[in-house]
Amino acid sequence: MSPLLLAQVALTLFVFVMLLSSAAVMVYVERKVAALLQQRLGPYLVGPKGLLQPIADVVKLMFKEELRPRAADALLFTLAPIISATAAFAAFAVVPFGAETTFFGLLDERVRLQVADVNVAVLVIFAIASMSVYGIVLAGWSANSKYSLLGGLRSSAQMISYELSYGLALATVLLVGNSLSLTDLVNRQAGTWLGFIPRWFIFVQPLGFFIYMTAGIAETNRAPFDFPEAEQELVAGYHTEYSSMSFAMFFLAEYINMVTVSAVATDLFLGGWHGPLLPESLGWIWFLIKVAALLFFYVWMRWTLPRYRYDQLMAFGWKVLLPLAVINLLVTAAGVLYFGL
Repeated sequence: MSPLLLAQVALTLFVFVMLLSSAAVMVYVERKVAALLQQRLGPYLVGPKGLLQPIADVVKLMFKEELRPRAADALLFTLAPIISATAAFAAFAVVPFGAETTFFGLLDERVRLQVADVNVAVLVIFAIASMSVYGIVLAGWSANSKYSLLGGLRSSAQMISYELSYGLALATVLLVGNSLSLTDLVNRQAGTWLGFIPRWFIFVQPLGFFIYMTAGIAETNRAPFDFPEAEQELVAGYHTEYSSMSFAMFFLAEYINMVTVSAVATDLFLGGWHGPLLPESLGWIWFLIKVAALLFFYVWMRWTLPRYRYDQLMAFGWKVLLPLAVINLLVTAAGVLYFGL
């Protein structure tokens, strides 16, 4: 096996392990941030400062019995969490998280810090994100439970409503960056304006960033848009009937999707791995810092804002967010056409 191929395989395994670990880390962070906002301690018994609590949760879920309702469709009930987790992992595969590197001179050729170098990465992410809802819908339908079915139906309606705004927000960045490649879009944000303002697209597209993040939060079913789960109304929504590792796979998919939305936002709007003080070879540190900031915002929103009513969710998506996304796209297209923005 050539060193270049070996490096690519190692990079793929590294990304896979990091995404798995990110779910455990986010569970711990979410509990600690929630406790901080509510003046509680959060996990503190299992391990130092409660650091081993996520591992204890995983071990507990591994040894719990796998239950399935008698009237459920066995095949689809089993496939649903697998589809959700697979789509979550696949979406991150085309996200670059650092500049090309030789791993400190260990390789003769430069390798991109990206599992799959696709020149239409934005379209790939959009397509896979659209597929992820199938796991939730199948989980809701196959369980033969009214609570699960309502959660699945809510998720599909929510996905359709906010996916339009999500796609239009992506389109504005593509117009400004004139590329479908995430790597090209990140490289176009290198440097500064006036010597101190980063050339990040968020300064050109602040409304696009707001629309993207709002639609991204809705598509990942996070509060205040967590209607497919809605514990107060639907017990646990689409995964009410799931237990053991099948239940864990849905949570794994949710947290990985959060990481993917934050990573894509970092590449599209926040300059990716570009930042001051660090050389380009260490730019992945800036990438991690930006992703961590967006994930903290995710958690902060969940424990700060109340859930909207379902009719408010739909009205906001169709009557506010979509018109804003269309107007923003038209204004951006006019700016690019007439002013060369």
